[in-house]
Amino acid sequence: MVKSEDFTQPMDAEADVRSPKKVAMLTAGGLAPCLSSAVGALITEYAVQHPTTELICYINGYKGLLLGESIKVCPAIRATAAALHQHGGSPIGNSRVKLTNIKDCLKRGLVKEGQDPQQVAADQLIADGVEVLHTIGGDDTNTAAADLAAFLQRRSGYAIRVIGLPKTIDNDVFPITQSLGAWTAAEEGARFFENVGAEATANPRMMIVHEVMGRDCGWLTAATAHKYRERLWKRPLLPHIGLHRGRLDVHAVYIPELQVDIDAEAARLKKILDEHDNVNIFISEGAGVKDIVAKMEADGKEVQRDAFGHVKLDSINPGKYFADTFSALIGAEKVLVQKSGYYARAAKANEADIDLIARSAKLAVQCACEGVSGVVALDEDAGDVLRCIEFPRIAGGKHFNTEREWFQQMLREIGQTGGAGPYPVNH
Repeated sequence: MVKSEDFTQPMDAEADVRSPKKVAMLTAGGLAPCLSSAVGALITEYAVQHPTTELICYINGYKGLLLGESIKVCPAIRATAAALHQHGGSPIGNSRVKLTNIKDCLKRGLVKEGQDPQQVAADQLIADGVEVLHTIGGDDTNTAAADLAAFLQRRSGYAIRVIGLPKTIDNDVFPITQSLGAWTAAEEGARFFENVGAEATANPRMMIVHEVMGRDCGWLTAATAHKYRERLWKRPLLPHIGLHRGRLDVHAVYIPELQVDIDAEAARLKKILDEHDNVNIFISEGAGVKDIVAKMEADGKEVQRDAFGHVKLDSINPGKYFADTFSALIGAEKVLVQKSGYYARAAKANEADIDLIARSAKLAVQCACEGVSGVVALDEDAGDVLRCIEFPRIAGGKHFNTEREWFQQMLREIGQTGGAGPYPVNH
């Protein structure tokens, strides 16, 4: 096993442990149940440990940085920042902006013709006198900040410390064990399906498809199904009147990491439908996307993508695709497709996430004072130690390890064949 000291990042020779004069923070990318809490935790930590440090927040992520839009954290905000743990979303706003995508930034009016977005952002940080920038986001957000810091140093010799906090409900960033907000998203998705699942009583031979967020990683779908089943086992049931585990259980879990044998699954699900009068399917929004995109492109249809080149999943609707495919094969009388993504990702952080957020914010502020840059997170290559992970090691695209025992046990219990998919299982 790799030891944490193998990754120790030394301080700059000229750096000293001191309170920074001015600190900025921003949130970016999609929402997650950690943004509001993380902003509150950072503000509180600075207010307690470094009361003389000036704090500003850029509005709507990198958009605000490019436009020079920020708010100053006044004494009233410092005194009440802990209340942000009770809120979801981001109090300072989000946006999806790629600083190296000049064409997109120009189109959106974030820069003028002939301007380099990185230079504009760098100039703004210098003008604002920012010494430390805290970025709360996924791999794109944090690596963009690291690139910006390198750009600043290279072009103007201006040194800025960048300390990120990992935000992604997909839990798909290397080498981070647990991204902030992911635990909450799984729990909220489970709560969401407790209500949606009751719709099975609205119609005979019902098939309910619960589409969960997760473009390339099935962790959230798997964790949501697992959490739902944990909660189900704690509920009092009335089997003699139809409220039994067999009917309320999850009957299938489809994720990007596992290939699906449509015919075999259809035969299995038909038996469940015949016995229980309903079927409950949990599916990642990214499951089968490659096949769907390939078919759309073969048919000459346009596939919509965002500024980062990612397929806009809402435009291809994987949940409906699977619902239409299976319903015809199993003889479902009614099909309901429900998405928990926006419900789950906008929730306030739960206790487990708040604890990890608080510990992460404390270390992030310490790193800011010590002159260390990176992403503060649990490092799976260092025995899950909470530390400042070096930016070059941060990367997206981490797949869910389908050989995890809790996941394999769940598949066995619901009667679904499961094993390693087309991806390595040591991720």
